[in-house]
Amino acid sequence: MKKIIFATMIVLMLSETKTVSAQVSVGINFNIGVQPLWGPVGYDYVENYYLPEIDMYYNVPKHQYIYLDRGRWVFVNTVPSRYGYYDFKRGYKVVINERDPYLNAPYHRIKYAGYKNNHNQVIILNSRDAKYYESKSHPSHSKWENEKGNKGNNGNKGNNGNKGNKGKHKN
Repeated sequence: MKKIIFATMIVLMLSETKTVSAQVSVGINFNIGVQPLWGPVGYDYVENYYLPEIDMYYNVPKHQYIYLDRGRWVFVNTVPSRYGYYDFKRGYKVVINERDPYLNAPYHRIKYAGYKNNHNQVIILNSRDAKYYESKSHPSHSKWENEKGNKGNNGNKGNNGNKGNKGKHKN
């Protein structure tokens, strides 16, 4: 009887492990191409940015600015005029990958207060990392499109494979 119980426990633990690993692999997302050029480098996926200097959020997938106005959270697709002075390229952005981050605004205000007036963050616009060229607004986007097109031709640019681009492609 003890052997049956032990075997059942092992089977249950193994099946639970498979479920967890399946959930993890499904949860991997990338949205580099839709992150704004003023966003910080280093993130393959971003749900929201918190801008501590102006106490505002930006939702990347929805392209929405979220700010507090007279005690209510407002969601808009363009920068509100009250923040027209703000330089999104210079201000610090905190990546917050949680749903509805504004519900935790009091916590974020305290935790990230030290990032106010911190202007040393590298942004996507200034990045030389080719993965950010996917963004249509990036100055090197055409380079990315050319490279993407060349991969479809195996990097041969119409040479029928005779001369190719030896050693230039990483597989």
